[in-house]
Amino acid sequence: MSSRQDDIRLGADIGGTFTDIALDVRGMIFSTKILTNYAAPEQAILDGIEIVAREGGITLGDIGIVIHGTTLATNALIERRGAKTAFITTEGFRDVIEMRTENRFEQYDLNIQLPKPLISREDRFVVNGRIGAEGQELQPLDEAALETIADRISAGGFGAVAIGFIHAYANPAHEKRARDILAKTVRLPISISAEVSPQMREFERFNTVCANAYVRPQMADYLTRLQMRLKDMGATCPVFMIHSGGGLISVETAAEFPVRLVESGPAGGAIFAADIARRFGIEKVVSYDMGGTTAKICLIEDFTPRTARTFEVARTYRFSKGSGMPISIPVIEMIEIGAGGGSLAWVDAMGRIQTGPESAGSEPGPACYGCDGKRPAITDADLVLGKLDPDNFAGGAIKLDTAASEAAILCDVGERLSLNVVDAAFGICEVVDENMANAARVHAVENGKNISDNLMIAFGGAAPLHAARLCEKLGIDRCLVPRGAGVGSAIGFLKAPFGYEALASRLTRLSRFDADETNALLDDLKATVESFVRAGTSGSIVREITAYMRYAGQGWEIPVPLPDEPFGDNAAAKLKRLFRENYQRFFGRAIDGLGDLEIEIVTWSVKATDERPSSARHALTQGGLSVPATVTRSVFDPATGAMQTYGIVERTTLASRDRVAGPAVIVERETSTVVTTSFDAVIQSDGSILLIRKGVSA
Repeated sequence: MSSRQDDIRLGADIGGTFTDIALDVRGMIFSTKILTNYAAPEQAILDGIEIVAREGGITLGDIGIVIHGTTLATNALIERRGAKTAFITTEGFRDVIEMRTENRFEQYDLNIQLPKPLISREDRFVVNGRIGAEGQELQPLDEAALETIADRISAGGFGAVAIGFIHAYANPAHEKRARDILAKTVRLPISISAEVSPQMREFERFNTVCANAYVRPQMADYLTRLQMRLKDMGATCPVFMIHSGGGLISVETAAEFPVRLVESGPAGGAIFAADIARRFGIEKVVSYDMGGTTAKICLIEDFTPRTARTFEVARTYRFSKGSGMPISIPVIEMIEIGAGGGSLAWVDAMGRIQTGPESAGSEPGPACYGCDGKRPAITDADLVLGKLDPDNFAGGAIKLDTAASEAAILCDVGERLSLNVVDAAFGICEVVDENMANAARVHAVENGKNISDNLMIAFGGAAPLHAARLCEKLGIDRCLVPRGAGVGSAIGFLKAPFGYEALASRLTRLSRFDADETNALLDDLKATVESFVRAGTSGSIVREITAYMRYAGQGWEIPVPLPDEPFGDNAAAKLKRLFRENYQRFFGRAIDGLGDLEIEIVTWSVKATDERPSSARHALTQGGLSVPATVTRSVFDPATGAMQTYGIVERTTLASRDRVAGPAVIVERETSTVVTTSFDAVIQSDGSILLIRKGVSA
């Protein structure tokens, strides 16, 4: 791999409304935002690359590496725009993805509506053959039945196939044989659960392989077009994708396992926030990423985003667990809601203002974009409240139509509730801010944390507009808005390591622990992850080994980090001690006094990443003398409930330690930071803006 990658790197993040581009030319960042092109998503990337290359004074051939993240896979799942997919499973398990689990996200709702399965019942096929829980063959695979199914799939107009057999995580032989038989007749991409998600719990595993197959044709076509068009433009560098766990993988791997790209854009944002946290030595952080379509909240402890092995796409009921589509892959853990700048506002049957999850996106966009959008979005409300300059949005690339925003808000909200346009706009913003605050509280409580103990890091085009108000609602005293916040996820891509995580479920009780067998399993996982990482780097690699363990009889397990060394004769005793220590850390105490209560290992995980250079360290400062604003604008102030005079300050005119007293708006090319009455803003040594509550020390 060429050394030029260390000199010039480009990050590209396709969002639901904007595509963000960040170019790093030997430490200098050049960035831009382009409206996402739904018909040809790669076009916005190409347009953006030309802009930043021109600004950076380079040719496309000078770029050493392109790092790409996208919400296309996520949006295809949420909007059900994937390929018609056939699902083949074990006889008796046809309805697992529809029956789900016994858990109900709303215990007392007699009319509860569960999310519909990704694949309808008529497209699900069953075949005899059975693998046992320990990997033994209990019944041979019915190969003749598979040949018949293959004929039906060939004639059924399908675009992809998913295979998920019971206990395939313990022995994938039947799934691999079924794929071979189908491939003789079916000329379609075939995904098997043993490769996509080799973990216990058939509902999550089956749903994940179905999701992978569902988006695979669309993502493969897109990635092929992107590579071809980049080469045609003269960018001959390699392209890597950021996956949901926050590492980089090759385009070929991404095309085969596109479900790993779900949440890839938000993962870049979490990496961006973690890098900022490390830069300032802040150990407790909540990242707040609000773009054009969604808002994401992520907890970051000890400079590392929280991670999980499963997550849910598109929760449908008050952010509750179980109300979404489960995906069983390594992922940076966050909560995501439909609350972006393009999220549409409406009034429900009970006369309540609601926002999202439907978004205006980039086509037609909010009413103020002047592209025939007739319904009011959050951006329209922000404009009416004075938070945005209609002549300087996106660096002046988009002129905003205030009259169109006012008309849309009055038509869909104001007239229905007998509110004037300003009160209606404030109601829209207050609802979206409260929704985000509730989501943050839920996410923190689910993780046993107090949200007010954290410093907030806000980024994304819309987050700095709402961050101060969100901090007021959550009781957070400090918020950082980094340089480049408007394209934070794309900058995060530039910080991401080459990395991959492989998992294998092997239910093993410590009383029957076999060190040699486990060492062989971990060696296979290490070889797998290193092969993925070596596709992008020849540098040194760091490995993390984790055992997911529990007391026998418990429903869920906890992660137990382990040293990267082979197991010896005393391995069982060491694992027991580490498990008890981590159990006590999670729950306050270990379980004692229950006799011979067994401990068991459910899943093994090996994660490999290349070592990245550390960032320069900075210290938070409260600043010096206040910088007076020479320009003012009328902005709605939540504290007084009326329009007030806010100072308007250009971010480029501010230097380290400058202090801007609220109320004010600090404007820049890709976003604006609203400093409400209860906050001041202090410029830090790296150019970040620290919003700090009046009377609180940094």
